Amino acid sequence: MGSLENERKTTGWAARDPSGILSPYTYSLRNTGSEDVFIKVICCGICHTDIHQAKNDLGMSNYPMVPGHEVVGEVVEVGSGVNKFTAGDIVGVGYVVGCCKNCSPCNTDREQYCAKKIWTFNDVYTDGKPTQGGFSGSMVVDQKFVVKIPDGLAPEQAAPLLCAGVTVYSPLNHFGLKESGLRGAILGLGGVGHMGVKMAKAMGHHVTVISSTDKKKTEALEHLGADEYLVSSDTEAMQKAAESLDYIIDTVPAFHPLEPYLSLLRIDGKLILTGVINTPLQFLTPTVMLGRKSIAGTFIGSMKEQEEMLAFCKEKNLTSMVEVVKMDYINTAMERLDKNDVRYRFVVDVAGSKIDDQ
Repeated sequence: MGSLENERKTTGWAARDPSGILSPYTYSLRNTGSEDVFIKVICCGICHTDIHQAKNDLGMSNYPMVPGHEVVGEVVEVGSGVNKFTAGDIVGVGYVVGCCKNCSPCNTDREQYCAKKIWTFNDVYTDGKPTQGGFSGSMVVDQKFVVKIPDGLAPEQAAPLLCAGVTVYSPLNHFGLKESGLRGAILGLGGVGHMGVKMAKAMGHHVTVISSTDKKKTEALEHLGADEYLVSSDTEAMQKAAESLDYIIDTVPAFHPLEPYLSLLRIDGKLILTGVINTPLQFLTPTVMLGRKSIAGTFIGSMKEQEEMLAFCKEKNLTSMVEVVKMDYINTAMERLDKNDVRYRFVVDVAGSKIDDQ
């Protein structure tokens, strides 16, 4: 199996400053231990959060920073205490790679809400070394935060599920919104939103896509299978749709008013926020009070939900719509993603880019 005590080096593409421009960066992987899995990265999806962090939009970035948290790879070696994986397994890693393992969230399969959780990148691991993400040749990850990719699910299809997929599955699961016959909406049709449409339809929901323009109407209705398409700037259509929805999953990662969407909810309806926004949102309280409506937020999903979500996608034959690119295209891809110029998720072919050979 080889020695897990020796540090390895790998090459990733890192941001050095708030310009967010990535370039090759060679660094040492943290020391591996008995519970760790050494993974050779195959591919990694690109999420809006990667852009936010690379550009220090949230004011908490540390450089050099290798982003990437929708990671699919092959297990090369495992520690002596690893019992879930063996060499050759195809596995995934999401946005969290550590937690305290002692608090209430950790003890109830909600470790993504642990106050001491460790992010996959732009964080510090327990050994004091910075965490670096999946835009890299390889990673070392605690087995708790590694998930098996089901057989038959292609790596480039699986990668976006590890963030975009579980980000919509988790609220549907937690808030009891998996039953057939519900009427729901997905606000924003990007990487997260398009998986929201697919998952909600697979659960038997009547699904409306809400967008600011009609540019994606054909895609939503014909390609993704949505039942209705609602343009938020169409006052008449919005009024007609008032009090018609059981839930809205809001995936928009930029400032937007909430009141127009709250008006679409039935009594006890839920507006669930999943987009990272660094400016305050506002609403008038009667908009919520007079319908006993809820505004909630959820963050990715637990490892248990990751496993459930992947099994659900395998069972229902759900896949992401992706554009696969090589690593040397990543800066262009991030620029395009920032302009919503992708249908619907970029996935970097890390293995095919041979960055550790450069």
